Amino acid sequence: MLLAHMGGPFWRGKDERAWSIPKGEPLDGEDDLAAARREFTEELGLPVPAGRLVDLGEVRQASGKAVRAWALEADLDPGAVVPGTFTLELPRGSGRMVEFPEVDRVAWLSVPEARPRIVAAQAAFLDRLAALTSS
Repeated sequence: MLLAHMGGPFWRGKDERAWSIPKGEPLDGEDDLAAARREFTEELGLPVPAGRLVDLGEVRQASGKAVRAWALEADLDPGAVVPGTFTLELPRGSGRMVEFPEVDRVAWLSVPEARPRIVAAQAAFLDRLAALTSS
């Protein structure tokens, strides 16, 4: 599974539960699949590879955010990723704005490798993907 290590100062130095699928919020009027494609490109700087998408459903993270995922069998070079960025006031209240990459690394991980690393709620996607690939 292709996972991205979240960027920014909070995630620096963390590995466990610090990896995620590329994701984001739909814009007004945007359906979930269009949002997933847009966010993949924004976060990784690459187009979504061609292929048949398999819906892995939805999970709700501890924050309450609903995340929907699709699986796609493809060949993607993590070294080709050019992550998007976000701006954060740091230190908070200072007025100083600092830019960080949305993700600071990307890797192909097996389900056992991904399980301790992926955001807890997203582990359900690993189970769903494993069920699809074992049949």
